[in-house]
Amino acid sequence: MKLLSRSRNPYRFTGGTAIITGAAGGIGAAVARQLAARGSHLVLLDRDADGLARMVAELRGSRPALRIESVEIDLGDDAATRAVGATLASEHPETTLLINNAGVAMGGRFADLSLEEFHWLLDINLRAVITLTHHLLPVLVSHRGAHLVNISSVFGIIAPAGQSAYSTSKFAVRGFTECLRQELAPQGVGVTCVYPGGIATSVAKSARIPAKLAGADTERARAGMDKLLTISPDDAAAQIIAGIEHRKPRVLIGWSARIPDILARAAPGSYDTLLARVRRS
Repeated sequence: MKLLSRSRNPYRFTGGTAIITGAAGGIGAAVARQLAARGSHLVLLDRDADGLARMVAELRGSRPALRIESVEIDLGDDAATRAVGATLASEHPETTLLINNAGVAMGGRFADLSLEEFHWLLDINLRAVITLTHHLLPVLVSHRGAHLVNISSVFGIIAPAGQSAYSTSKFAVRGFTECLRQELAPQGVGVTCVYPGGIATSVAKSARIPAKLAGADTERARAGMDKLLTISPDDAAAQIIAGIEHRKPRVLIGWSARIPDILARAAPGSYDTLLARVRRS
């Protein structure tokens, strides 16, 4: 059976339809703009109705020949996510690209999190990815040369203390995506897993604070995190677009992802100590 060749079968953006979650801002919005510039029709999903409306108005204004649609959806609502997945599969059989980008963050050691808080994050970062992929997979498979992108994280490569829920979700997205890459290659569907490092988006800034940890210390932690968010969403989007076009299995964005990847491979049992040395140097 013929497999999809990265060198001979680049993804063709023009005329395809891309579905993007978390598209009202940050990486999702930047990816949407760059896909539109390459001639892709778009279906944008987000829970931010105002942000979606602004994106649709912007893209329709700059690319009037394209079909730009939006869907307001809280991906933390399982029933709503299932319904939207079924509707998208039915109403957009022409879809050739699915980008599961939406995600939320929440710091805190496992002992500090309630089960409700932990499950809230998993619902959005993992379950919604699985649900939408499940519904849209038959559509993608029906178009040889289609592509699937799932956004993991540097915390899908390393799992530092204080990121128990987030790392759990992003390691799971990584495993899910790597398995799908093997399963879908014979059917001509490319699969990319993206590992962003410090991207300057609102995800970290708006991270949920566990009830046990609410207070002044959390604001200092957020201020410290802001210093690490140095990569623009536009730069991250450009690397994701290139990864899609060239069928890259992995896209590591920034040295804040590449260095942990190297250290996790070289010293899987002690990368935390090595990373601490890198940060001090």
